[in-house]
Amino acid sequence: MAKNYWLIKSEPESFSIVDLRKSKNQTTYWDGVRNYQARNYLRDEMKAGDGVLFYHSSTEPNAIVGVCEIVKEGYPDHTQFDPDSHHFYPSATPDNPVWYMVDIKLIKEFKTPITLQDIRKNTKLQKMKLIQKGNRLSVMPVTKEEFQEIIKIGGQ
Repeated sequence: MAKNYWLIKSEPESFSIVDLRKSKNQTTYWDGVRNYQARNYLRDEMKAGDGVLFYHSSTEPNAIVGVCEIVKEGYPDHTQFDPDSHHFYPSATPDNPVWYMVDIKLIKEFKTPITLQDIRKNTKLQKMKLIQKGNRLSVMPVTKEEFQEIIKIGGQ
């Protein structure tokens, strides 16, 4: 099966790449996604071994800050069942989950973040979904070529 590539966004105040680095085995579950298209990616398309770009959003500057890998494929997001969680989803049940998550593992932090401005200026990244108007998904596909260009810029 072909390897796929993804970009995931997180606000660093909620969960940053530093938090991931400090996590047990530098691994965590990616929970709280509440968009159906992003959910479909998590549930149906993200596979173990896929490459992931970790993006800090709603910060200054917005930037890709590292590379991760999917280590566990989509499974029900437990926060949808927890009434004390701000991700609680009352209509979801363990027998009929609505929202899914994956587990990711940190591979490498970039010494210098790759800013949104850097991406916009790079002619090889002009079709990247991240910079397309109206694309606000927190999980989105990235082409192999885009992923490789980001790795190159990041000094991997």
